[in-house]
This record gives sequence, structure tokens and C-alpha cells, in this order.
Amino acid sequence: MILSAAEGEKNLTGVVGRSITLPDSMMERGFLSHDRTIVAFVIKNKFEIQEKIYTDKLYWDDKTGKFTIKNLQKNDSGLYVLDSKEGNVFLSYYRLMVYDAAPPPAVRRLNSSGGCLLECRVEEKTELSWYKDEQILNQSSSGLSLLLTVQEQDFSSSYRCVAANPAESKTLPFDVRTSCREEEEAGSLGPRHNWTVIIVVAAAVSILFVILFSWMIRRKYLGQKRTIRQTQDSEKREEEVQYTQIHIRPDGRNQRDSFPDPSGPTLNSLTTVYDKVEAHRILPTDPAVNV
Repeated sequence: MILSAAEGEKNLTGVVGRSITLPDSMMERGFLSHDRTIVAFVIKNKFEIQEKIYTDKLYWDDKTGKFTIKNLQKNDSGLYVLDSKEGNVFLSYYRLMVYDAAPPPAVRRLNSSGGCLLECRVEEKTELSWYKDEQILNQSSSGLSLLLTVQEQDFSSSYRCVAANPAESKTLPFDVRTSCREEEEAGSLGPRHNWTVIIVVAAAVSILFVILFSWMIRRKYLGQKRTIRQTQDSEKREEEVQYTQIHIRPDGRNQRDSFPDPSGPTLNSLTTVYDKVEAHRILPTDPAVNV
């Protein structure tokens, strides 16, 4: 709450959504009016509201005798009159103005070739000010942003941006020493940092290429080795198989003459006998057998 004295009238300012207490006390009997309309009475230390819109808005403290208006809105602005009829008799006038809350300021650093360029910005038009220690460097009566350039020799000072309206002000300190120096160091190391990134990426790609190439070579070598092994196994199996021709004799004589010599070295390894089946060899040759 901000007070300004004037002859016969006190100016009050409030913020939307907040509360304000009238400074004078009325303990015994009297009334409170808003723009010539009586809104509440105090009679024999009892409080009574006359206007329903103030039922949950206007309060009277029976210990201090002061009125409080809660949840202020812009239509609560106007002239309030407090008229005390008994005890401490007086007549007080209050001019109340209700404003929106001051928007919170935000500060960011902008790119600039000279010095550290700062921008203080708000969402709604209001009074903006840049302070260096206790000195005002730049000010705008109504705007959305305000710029300030800080030179390196002034980095050690303290800076703040202030957004204000007639009801209140909001302040945002800004650490120029840290923010501006970090930006300058980052800018000076920029090209070297970029080359470092490029070298690291190139090294990573090279390592991946070597790993992939080694994997492909190893896969090809294992495939060839597996093929050679399979070929060798197949040839070995063919060498272990012995072939002989089977003669079917029509006279029914013993067939053992067709087999290898039992006393030969290959008898123990001969396990299977193969022959080609032909129809003329298995049909009877005796005409008497035919039906």
C-alpha cells in the first residue's frame, strides 16, 4: 500500500487480488461509504454490512476499529468516506486506485560487437529502469523492453532491472560479472572448440569404420575356412567308401568271387555293398517259369 497525503483526502493505491486496510479507526458508532453509498455501519461496537457485494469483501476489526477491503478489483477504486459519530469523532476521505500487479522483469544478453548488451523485458507495458548500484542508468516511462550496454571495466558493479507501476515495483538483480564474462570466454574459444568437436567426431567415425572392416574380414575368413573344412570332410567320407561290382550269375553259383579277398586289408572296413538295380537282371531266365 502506498500513501500520499493531501489536504482533506488521503490517496491509497492497491493491487488487484490483494487487500488494503484503511488507516483510521472507528470504535463506537459511525459508517463507511463508497462513492456516496453507505456500505457498512458500526453501532454499539457491532458491525453491519449494508451492501451485499461487500459481504465477503469488507471486514471490521472490533479490537483495532479498522476496516479492511479484501480481494481488490479495479471497480473498487473510488472515494471512501469514514464518518465517526461517537467517541473519537472525525471525518476521513480516502481516494483509492486499484492497479494490476507490476509485471515481473526478465533479463537476457544480446549479441553485440561492443560491450555486454542486456535487455530487460516485460509482458505488459510499464515503467522500466536499469540501476547500477544505486544510480539510474536508463529509464522508460512505458514500454516492453529497455536496453543497457555494460563495458568490461564496469563488470564488477551490481546491476538490476526494475519494473514499476503506481502500486508496486518488482526488481530483478542481474550478475553481469558472471554472465557477460562467460559469454565472452565462450566467444573467444569458439573456433578452437569447433575444431575440437570436428576432430573428435572424425576419430569416432574412423574407429567405427575400422571395427566394421575388421568384422567383415573376419566373417569372410571364417566363411572360407568353413567351406574348406566341409570340402575336406566330404572328400574324406568318399575315400572311406569302397565300391565293387556285383555279378548275378544265372547258374546260382556262389557270389563270393565278386567280393574282395577276405584276407585283404580292406575287409574290416567294408560295411556296405551298393549295386544298381536292373529289371532284366532280376527276372527269371528259365522259360518254364513264365506263366
